[in-house]
Amino acid sequence: MHNDEFFIEKTKKLFEINTGWGDSSEWTNQDFVILSEKIQEHTGIALSHVTLKRVWGKVKYDSLPNTHTLDTLVQFLGYENWRSFKSQNGNGTTPAENIIPIPVASDIKEEQPATGKSTNRLKIILFIICVIALIAAITYTNKNTPPKVADNDYKFSSKKVVSEGLPNSVVFNYDATKSPYDSVIIQQSWDRHLQTKVSKNDHQHTSIYYYPDYYKAKLIVGGKIVSMHRLLIKSNGWLTAVTQSPVPVYFSKEEVIVNGKISLPIEKVQAKNVKLQPVTPDVLYANVRDFGEIYSDNFIFETSVKNDYKEGASICQLSKIYILCEGTAIYIPLCSKGCISSLDLLFTNYYASGKQADLSAFGVDFSSFVKVRIETANRKAKIFLNGKLVYSVNEDIIKAKIIGIDYTFQGTGSVDYVKLSNGKVNYEDDFNDASGGKLR
Repeated sequence: MHNDEFFIEKTKKLFEINTGWGDSSEWTNQDFVILSEKIQEHTGIALSHVTLKRVWGKVKYDSLPNTHTLDTLVQFLGYENWRSFKSQNGNGTTPAENIIPIPVASDIKEEQPATGKSTNRLKIILFIICVIALIAAITYTNKNTPPKVADNDYKFSSKKVVSEGLPNSVVFNYDATKSPYDSVIIQQSWDRHLQTKVSKNDHQHTSIYYYPDYYKAKLIVGGKIVSMHRLLIKSNGWLTAVTQSPVPVYFSKEEVIVNGKISLPIEKVQAKNVKLQPVTPDVLYANVRDFGEIYSDNFIFETSVKNDYKEGASICQLSKIYILCEGTAIYIPLCSKGCISSLDLLFTNYYASGKQADLSAFGVDFSSFVKVRIETANRKAKIFLNGKLVYSVNEDIIKAKIIGIDYTFQGTGSVDYVKLSNGKVNYEDDFNDASGGKLR
């Protein structure tokens, strides 16, 4: 078997074990939809259910999956990347089973027994060896079999302290008293760094959310997600922050919405004692709200942006425009022309890396505003810069409800206007006031 094919088959088997769903040849379309969601929750990377069905041979596809897909699959299983997975799992040939060897008479180098007593002694020795091997195998199996965890044994819910605005504390209510372990884990989102270990005998835990977004909170027992629910943290209009850990630096609407633009002068960033070198932080403008019935596969988005800082480590002026959706996202990258290799682009289930694809069209001159237009229809997309079509996404786009618009600028940047519509929903903001835009 081809080296990569062997490891792909091994990956499938590990997924069968990890999910507990059994033989993947019997998985349904809905199983792959759910698996797609689970992978994104664990890794932060979207792989569509169609892509997964191709890997599993449910959809005809003649070539092997690309490295990005394979990296994501094994990251879900806890490995760093595909290369690491292969190096830790043999050389691509079918491994021998882990069987405890039991010697047979031909393996015991003794002289031909002279009497019946010698033959009986040999049989007794073989019998004892078999019994010891069997006991060892059973003990090993029992020791390494994890306790069973049933999803319906657990309860998990939450309530926000404030309906919108940041920071926002969330009170999680849970019942994990049937856990076979002393503690369980509450995870705030897909990010595994935002995990907190709590006692199985307690019933409440409070977490703080510092950024607006669509989250999926999880209760995890013994490494298994036993309960999960959606959590929409709204921004209450435009939120401006310098992103840093553990707590971002916030700015008021009055500080940033001036003269028909949303803009944060670098002097105001420095006034908050934010260090710009040697690592330049990002400035975030975010508006997460209920936009109504508008979805990722059918909308028009227009905006005009400019990165305003080009010093030291910010020489590339990396910038991104995000369309946040339930369970997925769209982001369009922009940067100075010489830095396009560092870019990547995401359109729900479609991903392109500047190291493997030509994203040179997204290298721009930020000496003036750059007009960006995104059009999606019939589950396909077109991206325009300054009125010119620069990129098309011809793969099927996942349909997901749009819940937010984000801009991130390395250093700082400005936005002149934003419009989002589908003919029925019409949202626009020209930043002439701090209302957060008009929705009609």
